[in-house]
Amino acid sequence: MWTGVLCGLLAGAMWGMVFIVPELLPAFSPVELAVGRYIAYGAIAAGLMLPRLRPLLGRLDRGDCGALLRHALAGNIVYYMLLALGVKLAGVAPTSLIIGLLPITVTLLGRKDHGAIPLSQLALPLLVVGAGIACINLDVFLHARASGAAPGATLLGVLCAFGALLCWSWYALDNTRFLKRNAHFSSAEWSALYGMASGLIALLVGTLAFAVWHGEVTGAAAAASGRNWTMFWIANTLLALGASVIGNHLWNIASRRVPVTLAGQLILFETLFALLYGFIYQQRLPRMLETAAIVLLVAGVLWSVRVHALQPTHA
Repeated sequence: MWTGVLCGLLAGAMWGMVFIVPELLPAFSPVELAVGRYIAYGAIAAGLMLPRLRPLLGRLDRGDCGALLRHALAGNIVYYMLLALGVKLAGVAPTSLIIGLLPITVTLLGRKDHGAIPLSQLALPLLVVGAGIACINLDVFLHARASGAAPGATLLGVLCAFGALLCWSWYALDNTRFLKRNAHFSSAEWSALYGMASGLIALLVGTLAFAVWHGEVTGAAAAASGRNWTMFWIANTLLALGASVIGNHLWNIASRRVPVTLAGQLILFETLFALLYGFIYQQRLPRMLETAAIVLLVAGVLWSVRVHALQPTHA
């Protein structure tokens, strides 16, 4: 189990980077950011699996293709579009901390899965996590009001963040259940197939977007708006390699080694690392309520890990 916990933590460290890229590339739309990231992800995944690509594709059946399609859409394309729009409209901290509700939503949705810890044993750790999320949201709303941000844009950003939360909650459960039922692909193989599926869908979305918005995203006007395509591809390639290729591979290992209820808690590391990267990017220390939230979130996750470790069937 502890190998799964470590892999989940490292996956969170990789995933935390996704909240910073929309801040680094403000001139690009969420659709462009998602398309760029997942085209890069698909290309890297195909390149890594090239020597084994033909036999690997030959092992796919209809059920595998259906799972890849729905996971690529919910867990990658749609999720990242909503996340990027949330970051642009509401900011890194609000978006990352709304998505920080994943430990609660995944735990509640997966409470009837085989091997799940009864919720009565997780009530106190979840309460601690909930208190941490309450602290950070109080801080966000207090400082949003002081900054004079447009309420309509902030509300839309918050709604997008909740949409991303719903997408990833469903994906996390469906992916975990699929991997536990289907052992005919290794974690590396499934991550590569997942990446190639995401890349193909992103290429289709990008082609359609280019056809519709060609006049708005190219030419002298685009150059004058600060749209640096070299930085765009560098940032998205690094994000694809770190957050998608490495992060998803680590998460697939964790998904097979820990029960669903614990997997839900480990997702919280994405939020913690996103906050850390955000503070570094903004060159500031966390405020008092932010500090309280971080302490409570870490305590809740560690408490949950301990509850699982004490169960003989999960040792």
